[in-house]
Amino acid sequence: MKAKTARNKIIIVGGLSACLLLGGCGAGQAADATSAESTVARQESTVTLTESTEAAETVSTETTQNEAQLPDGVYTAEFSTDSSMFHVSEACDGKGTLTVKDGVMTIHISLGSKKILNLYPGLAEDAAKDGAVLLEPTTDTVTYSDGMTEEVYGFDVPVPVIGEEFDLALIGTKGKWYDHKVKVSDPVAEGTADTFDLSTVEDGTYTIELTMEGGSGRASIQSPAQLAIADGAATATLEWSSPNYDYMLVNGEKYLPVNTEGNSVFEVPVEALDAPLTMIGDTVAMSTPHEVEYTVTFHSETLESTESGK
Repeated sequence: MKAKTARNKIIIVGGLSACLLLGGCGAGQAADATSAESTVARQESTVTLTESTEAAETVSTETTQNEAQLPDGVYTAEFSTDSSMFHVSEACDGKGTLTVKDGVMTIHISLGSKKILNLYPGLAEDAAKDGAVLLEPTTDTVTYSDGMTEEVYGFDVPVPVIGEEFDLALIGTKGKWYDHKVKVSDPVAEGTADTFDLSTVEDGTYTIELTMEGGSGRASIQSPAQLAIADGAATATLEWSSPNYDYMLVNGEKYLPVNTEGNSVFEVPVEALDAPLTMIGDTVAMSTPHEVEYTVTFHSETLESTESGK
């Protein structure tokens, strides 16, 4: 379009120049020629501006669509801030759990203490206004590498964009709001690691070795454990080294012991092999019942039928 306009401009200007030289145009004609040339220049400028604007809008739209969209699912993502005083718990390795549902992104972060009382997705001056909707804390239990656990505050934070800073204000025990910039980046979908296809295993009863992480290290689950497979679904019989577990939580479902004497035994679903699975056990060994989060991995290479020994 620009090249065509330029050619038109050359033709028009050339014609006007010929009129001035050969036809003896007077002062009025010269003025008309100058006006015509200015009009063409303005038209060319308008066309160029329109093309630039349309191109910029197209790029902007494509960029927004590419950056803002993630498939619905659960991800592990980095959560960084502009302050060393405001960060996720060291037990979380700088990460939070990013959930995407119907295109809406929310990240759950467990902080380093209970000193931050509320968060606000925006600026501090707006958070302090009447009617501002604040983010309320949850009480999270985090487990450190040495097995020690701690209760801290956690928050579900709306995420407007991945990989770019956004405003997140906070208020602490001193009662003053502070502005901060935070960023959510590098989302990795949970369960993307190679896992064993349970549908390829014949129905039957098997034994399988497992490893577990979390808690104080004083309690454990017996390994190998028994694994029942039917129609591609697996159920594990887990025996703890303690009689003090009164229930387990797996995928949000509560499971009670299947025995009344001896160490606590549970039958729970196993959705994948060779992938870390989160399981919560409630222990009554302390002065008050306490939910402890564990990561359990069932290793497919140790799967052995109790009938054939293979």
